[in-house]
Amino acid sequence: MNEFQSWHIDTLGAKAVEALIKNNFKAYYEKNRQEAVTQALTLIQPDATVGIGGSWTTCADLSLADILEKRGNTIYNHGKPGLSADETMAIRRQQLTCDVFLASSNAVTLDGKLVNVDGAGNRVAAMIFGPKRVIIIAGVNKIVRDVADAERRIELYAAPLNNKRLGRPNPCAQTGICMDCQSPSRICNVTTIIRKCPPLTDIHVIIVGDDLGF
Repeated sequence: MNEFQSWHIDTLGAKAVEALIKNNFKAYYEKNRQEAVTQALTLIQPDATVGIGGSWTTCADLSLADILEKRGNTIYNHGKPGLSADETMAIRRQQLTCDVFLASSNAVTLDGKLVNVDGAGNRVAAMIFGPKRVIIIAGVNKIVRDVADAERRIELYAAPLNNKRLGRPNPCAQTGICMDCQSPSRICNVTTIIRKCPPLTDIHVIIVGDDLGF
């Protein structure tokens, strides 16, 4: 990365953080992944229960679940291999009342909004209300101009890649773009726009000067 690219990333990250703070979120800009992990760990008590909210790629990029588990935190991760359907559902419910809920956002707008599309709705539900603290980690690749750009990003990029990752037989996994399908395995069922931080939820947003997740 040259100095001009670095300047551009830092500038966009700082602008997004400024807007998020204006919208009553607690927000931070970290230049790289290690700094982001360090910031996240300062926000999570060693004895806290931690829910992982379906943002597998971002969490894997940061190895956060492994770090927290080794530290001694209890992790509620419904994506662990070998879980039954009942076990997965039980963990999803535990995530709604955990001490800290970790997730990413499909898009973060330059005017400080968080835009997300969910399949079952458990990730976006926990972002809004339930856990004692919510930590949202998003790479600069998630920064967009506004809500309209956020929706385009999800349709052109996040949705097709997540369908491909999950092996869902939905049209976008073939065409590379959302087709607003009627498939029973569709993962784009719930859209949320968090315009201001909800007053009963302690939301922290960490913007990272790297590409993370989809």
